Amino acid sequence: MNGSDSGWSQPDWRTRESLLLAPWAMHAVDSAGRVHPEPPHQFRSPYQRDRDRIVHSAAFRRLAHKTQVFTGYHGDYHRSRLTHTLEVTSIARTLARALALNEDLVETLALGHDIGHPPLGHAGEDTLAELLRDEGGFNHNAQALRIVELLETRYPHFPGLNLSREVLDSQATRKKDGTAPAPLLEAQVVDAADSIAYDTHDADDAIELGLLTLDELCELPHVAEAAARVAKRHGKLVGTEARRAILHELVDYQVAELIRETRATIDALGVDSVARVRQVFRGADGLPGRRIVAHAPPLAADKRALERFLFERVYRCPRVLEVRVPAQRKLTELFEWYAAHPDAMPAGYRQRADTFGVRRSVADYIAGMTDRYLELDHRRRIAAG
Repeated sequence: MNGSDSGWSQPDWRTRESLLLAPWAMHAVDSAGRVHPEPPHQFRSPYQRDRDRIVHSAAFRRLAHKTQVFTGYHGDYHRSRLTHTLEVTSIARTLARALALNEDLVETLALGHDIGHPPLGHAGEDTLAELLRDEGGFNHNAQALRIVELLETRYPHFPGLNLSREVLDSQATRKKDGTAPAPLLEAQVVDAADSIAYDTHDADDAIELGLLTLDELCELPHVAEAAARVAKRHGKLVGTEARRAILHELVDYQVAELIRETRATIDALGVDSVARVRQVFRGADGLPGRRIVAHAPPLAADKRALERFLFERVYRCPRVLEVRVPAQRKLTELFEWYAAHPDAMPAGYRQRADTFGVRRSVADYIAGMTDRYLELDHRRRIAAG
């Protein structure tokens, strides 16, 4: 019996969302639409289309060859921007499903949250911010919007990817400049998933690269507690097995606690609509504004302690800084070369320089490079000259 004879038919996305999503979720049927109106798709929701547009973009593909944190370290274990993005997406989808949020929107936001990052990780962003200090600076969250609204050219009738307004507004909230609407719960979930992912996985990469030991990480009380739970469940583990089990426990514990705390907050504040989500963020019922998707204060404090630990012992350790300096020098030299030779950039960047200025257009070009292309281009333009 084939599908047409069975009497069974796939429910459309509107029906699925009405059955599965909570009232505090962003239903695609209520979307504010796109800047450039387009006819609806036959069987994909607006957010499904947004997700696919991001996945098929050049900026997304380049994440595979952009540093997450550890610039200049060879090896295939530590995260790239792409693997970090996929891990954030995995965590975010788990949170979204548990909270009855719009998984398609969450996945879209998670997949696109880091596409504005330049090569060389935080070293690259810091360098571009300094080079553009008199032109408005550089921020990867703002650059992500610039990419999806202007720089990607995949369609004949408009620049950018023409994503839904909820996607654009949610990315704008990451700039934290007070100009964007209050974040949807879907955007709050992605921010929380990003934090869970990079805190834990940066520690994992640091141990793998020999910048940190598991024993040193376990100096933090909440990591030691995770290790104790692992030992109780699995017995004594050593080496890589112990590391992976403890870090998995850290992620799992944070996700479970965040779901519990968020559900309790939704109930306590009577959150029953997207409008109420935004009201709570801005401040409601005489209470200060707050995020609904947030850890309980004790775990939030534990996370801050881990972040301070990583900053002091990993991100600013001499071995990491020694590698950053020559990488930043190469990016600076290449930037200044293109600023002096803008005609050497591809046509689109040359043309946009007339509107946005040469240095901003050079930043757009270099920010789109992968680590290895920047190295190759520096060798061709600077080292060989």
